[in-house]
Amino acid sequence: MQRKKYNISVEATLEVIGGKWKCVILCHLTHGKKRTSELKRLMPNITQKMLIQQLRELEEDGVIHRIVYQQIPPKVEYELSEYGWSLKEILDSLCAWGEKHITKVYGDKFSVLEKSILNEPVE
Repeated sequence: MQRKKYNISVEATLEVIGGKWKCVILCHLTHGKKRTSELKRLMPNITQKMLIQQLRELEEDGVIHRIVYQQIPPKVEYELSEYGWSLKEILDSLCAWGEKHITKVYGDKFSVLEKSILNEPVE
């Protein structure tokens, strides 16, 4: 493997979790194992092809595990790896900043956010 050069370390982070969907996938996986169909339901705007591609890339980078159950019909689940869990604080910070941004731009965040377990008010 050829050694890569980065201008700043955040480039390495974005290489792994950058893009429109990877952080969203990872946030969902912080709430437990998910099947591909569950992730697709939670992310209706992602295509099946893109979801599979993003999952494969996250698996290749060691951020998630793909668990294959030997049964019929086949069952596959995804979960965060120990390495993936090290991103939890970053993901939480991104969500918190996003909420502040939504509130700044739109006022009431609940008028903009879809209903989801990830968007429940904290009591």
